[in-house]
Amino acid sequence: MQGSLPPEAQEKIEELQDLQETTEQLAAQKTQAETSLNEAQTALEALDDIDEDTTMYREIGELLVHTDYESAKDDLEEKVDSLEVRVDQLEKREQKTQEQFEELQEELQQLLQGGDGGPMGPGGPGAGA
Repeated sequence: MQGSLPPEAQEKIEELQDLQETTEQLAAQKTQAETSLNEAQTALEALDDIDEDTTMYREIGELLVHTDYESAKDDLEEKVDSLEVRVDQLEKREQKTQEQFEELQEELQQLLQGGDGGPMGPGGPGAGA
């Protein structure tokens, strides 16, 4: 192997690094959304065990504000629905990014192994099978 990688290989390595970073960010966002979803589901389940006439408060920033049972339940259900959609979207994006990563990794391996022995002249990448 020569002293440095071909420019095309360098470019693919940089793309791989970008995809890896994106995948890590998506995984962190998904974990955070799943945690929030679990908390909201737990609160919603706990609400089922509470009498509707019980005095309840909602935390808004640093304040506790009086709320009624129906408002609390509606808000929690809406939050759960929203977080379920968010988690699903993040899973799909994470999966798509992982697929792109694997495809790019395969392309890079083929490039570094010399491909299928195609011509090395000016003609561009991917001369076919």
